[in-house]
Amino acid sequence: MTTPEPLVAAPESFNPASLATAYDAFLAAVPGYRETALLDDLRRSEYGRLDAHGDVYLDYTGGGLYAASQLEEHLRLLSGAVYGNPHSVNPTSSAATVLVERARAAVLRHFAASEDEYACVFTPNATGALRLVGEAYPFAPGGRFLATFDNHNSVNGIREFARAKGARTTYVPLQAPDLRVAGGMLERYLDEAPHEGPRLFAYPAQSNFSGVKHPLEWIAAAQARGWDVLLDAAAFVPTSALDLSRWSPDFVSVSFYKMFGYPTGIGALIARRDALARLRRPWFSGGTVVAANVGGELVVPLTGHALFEDGTVDYLGIPAVEIGLRHLTRIGMDTIARRVELLGTWLLEALQGLRHSHGSPATRVYGPATWEHRGATISFNFLHPDGRAVDERFVDVVAAAHAVSVRTGCFCNAGAGETAFSLSSDTLIGAEFGDGMILDDYLGMIGMPTGGAVRVSLGIATNFADVHRFMHFAMAFRDVTEVPADLPPRIAC
Repeated sequence: MTTPEPLVAAPESFNPASLATAYDAFLAAVPGYRETALLDDLRRSEYGRLDAHGDVYLDYTGGGLYAASQLEEHLRLLSGAVYGNPHSVNPTSSAATVLVERARAAVLRHFAASEDEYACVFTPNATGALRLVGEAYPFAPGGRFLATFDNHNSVNGIREFARAKGARTTYVPLQAPDLRVAGGMLERYLDEAPHEGPRLFAYPAQSNFSGVKHPLEWIAAAQARGWDVLLDAAAFVPTSALDLSRWSPDFVSVSFYKMFGYPTGIGALIARRDALARLRRPWFSGGTVVAANVGGELVVPLTGHALFEDGTVDYLGIPAVEIGLRHLTRIGMDTIARRVELLGTWLLEALQGLRHSHGSPATRVYGPATWEHRGATISFNFLHPDGRAVDERFVDVVAAAHAVSVRTGCFCNAGAGETAFSLSSDTLIGAEFGDGMILDDYLGMIGMPTGGAVRVSLGIATNFADVHRFMHFAMAFRDVTEVPADLPPRIAC
């Protein structure tokens, strides 16, 4: 594939005077931004590699960025002692156990979760946490799995566990264009389900597609009707505080790399102890049993978090979780949330105001048009002057040429995309993904105008220069009528 000529000036030739003028105007219009100046200091001291490399990083929903001090503190910790596999009582094993349990307690403190009420199970990521719930939840004939349309596919996959045990899956629809659940709709679905078996309701605290923040009040509303609640908080907690002393979901899934960048490969299932006790694991493994034998086929499982941590946990990586949480605490989640809201509001308005020369919109934003009950994620498509969506693969190519990191595609959130692109159930039910097909074939069959959206997401190190440079880049898509014909095929979502 040939790389198209850059549509705008390369980042190194970006006009600093233009940025300075825009920044002064922004500060005059948004004086509250100065209250988040701590994050500008941190940008220089902890995330200076961004500016050193000229990167515009706007993919925080995909993965957070680590501070330099996180790595330095973790290195000092590992180089200052010897740590062994925690499944023993020898000195090095005991030293590692102390660090793992200290990190476990730090996770619960960060989310204001009482150790008497909640347990923290370390997992490889949020997906691993969701799988633990799905495979062990006591679904049965007459039971239900209820989910909103905009869940991540890692939540949608729980329906396979439910169906295998005879439970029924139902989805609560979204309402376009805001991609929210209509008022009273959830309560209707909760009330309509029979009380014949265990019932699990799952939803994202914040959609990783649209940025919609769904009401945390849904938790108590569902529980009052006899439902267990699984809250996918992976996209929510990097820029919002989750207080489990106020909200009490039965299960919460998080990934720590989305919160503070490092370490990767570690997440958590934070679960109410009484809900955890109702789960029934379909197997056992090393580290999850008190005793097991072969001759008599005896197995005596452990309880609490130990029952769900298969094998040996990442005992050298887990201490870095506590370090990352301390980093967030020093900054303050309210400061991060405020910074993201102010920059996100500016960016959302700027994107929606982008016009072609003849006045037609140059973008189509999916989700709420304002920042009210919205998180740090904005999904949209650039539009040709005739209203067609610009191929997201072309956006990828041009963005890469200008050191702009965004994400394109479906974001593993099929339901939100189906609603955003007005795909009916009848269309989807009639479209079979046949042998030898690739994603492009399927998209053509169901009538998708493109392969997905463009997603911009803000986070802890985002500053005004990032969003301003992004809009400078976005201006290049004004009046674009053609894209290269040799873009790579879409193989999978």
